[in-house]
Amino acid sequence: MTPPTATATPPRLSRAYDAVIVGGGHNGLVAAAYLARAGRSVLVLERLHRTGGAAVSTRPFAGVDARLSRYSYLVSLLPTKIVRDLGLDFRVRRRTVSSYTPVEREGRPTGLLVGGDERRTRESFARLTGSDREYAAWQRFYGMTGHVAGRIFPTLTEPLPTREELRRRVDDEAAWRALFEEPVGVAIEEHFADDLVRGVALTDALIGTFADAHDPSLRQNRCFLYHVIGGGTGAWDVPVGGMGALTDALAGAARDAGAVLATGHEALRIDTDGHAAEVAYRSADGEGVAAARHVLVNASPRELAALTGQAPPPPAEGAQLKVNMLLTRLPALRDPAADPREAFAGTFHIAEGYEQLAQAHARAAAGELPTAPPSEIYCHSLTDPTILGPGPAAAGMHTLTLFGLHTPARLFARDNDAVRDELLESTLAQLDAHLAEPLADCLATDADGRPCLEARSPLDLERDLRLPGGHIFHRDLSWPHAQEHTGRWGVETGHANVLLCGAGAVRGGGVSGVPGHNAAMAVLERAGR
Repeated sequence: MTPPTATATPPRLSRAYDAVIVGGGHNGLVAAAYLARAGRSVLVLERLHRTGGAAVSTRPFAGVDARLSRYSYLVSLLPTKIVRDLGLDFRVRRRTVSSYTPVEREGRPTGLLVGGDERRTRESFARLTGSDREYAAWQRFYGMTGHVAGRIFPTLTEPLPTREELRRRVDDEAAWRALFEEPVGVAIEEHFADDLVRGVALTDALIGTFADAHDPSLRQNRCFLYHVIGGGTGAWDVPVGGMGALTDALAGAARDAGAVLATGHEALRIDTDGHAAEVAYRSADGEGVAAARHVLVNASPRELAALTGQAPPPPAEGAQLKVNMLLTRLPALRDPAADPREAFAGTFHIAEGYEQLAQAHARAAAGELPTAPPSEIYCHSLTDPTILGPGPAAAGMHTLTLFGLHTPARLFARDNDAVRDELLESTLAQLDAHLAEPLADCLATDADGRPCLEARSPLDLERDLRLPGGHIFHRDLSWPHAQEHTGRWGVETGHANVLLCGAGAVRGGGVSGVPGHNAAMAVLERAGR
């Protein structure tokens, strides 16, 4: 059986469609499925040999039966509405632990465990900090963000509210000030006294975003907001079967509804007068043109500008290191109270104390690699062992995926391979400092005898996936409310019948499907008028 992400034979393309979607990432597939289910003729043009974009599962290690979520790891922002509307056979599984952060205090290894149950979390805070104060502050802080999440998340699949409408919906002036008006570092410092607790809270503001806690642009606030509102709770779940299970399901839903998915077809140009459009494309069989009433671009704002002949937007810059690993066993920890199966079950924070994060940002901003690179690790296989084949599962193997912070693309410009290798070595050294055995002793080897480890810099992501500057959100995240020139749904462009449905749309970023849904709604709404 041919998997949904592949095209068994070259599709026979028609001359004209109601909608042509440029890019077969998860947002483009969401839009294709909605529009095709509404009876529209839809063509998806995907440059690569498979659909899915950055939300894919692959077997990166030769001869090893393990499917890793290669670029995007966890799910929080995908509304159940989309899963339900499209009838997707897709599930997520809740992690038993939210996070574990190892640290050395007064010469002894210890750590902070968040999750399991309330009693254990309270005890872990008390063991680390010596009192119940920080735990009580934690409860208040995340009680505030939970309230905001419950109010904002449902709006993501609605027409954009105005800023004042969203403020009234939040209905908490202290929370609005903390998240929308002041640098989030102010709230974190007001709530917490412990450096490690402050750092764990701050990390949600820095995933894929190069900023300081007090950056006046508030880009860190926008990043924080999207990381704490998912599902109305802020929980980050594991996709059962890997991230590719989602995009396989989306591709199947779009195809079953009648959409044509043309992989190996690269869009070259979009010509439009605002009412009708033509999309020129290239494939192995030559070049062609598809006419469309609407064009939806599931690519970056930079690609949209290039396709339509417009001036490019300001440059974007990614700032992360991505590392995939397969282990023969989980490593033991120096903290005697930490069980590796529990510590790695959530987000495992490394070198992410508040001051460490500030120092890493300062060094990177000055053009130097952080001396103690901050990162966090996720073990997919502890929550969802289905991504391992029978052999690796029986052998007790586990996957680890690492996301490194504060490593902007500019640092790799002089020699991408050399800098990536240097950064990888120092990042893993930070992890080793908290292990009772070297990580290298736990790495599995592939069929060629090489360690099962691969690393990707922002420049690698730009090369492989055309992410501008390697930016995983295509550009800085936006506020989830209307601003000047954002349009009714946040997907509109300067051309009435060309919409942006990728991560760079308003309310884009992350594995959400929200821009795809909203672009489809904009098309259907316009047709209804």
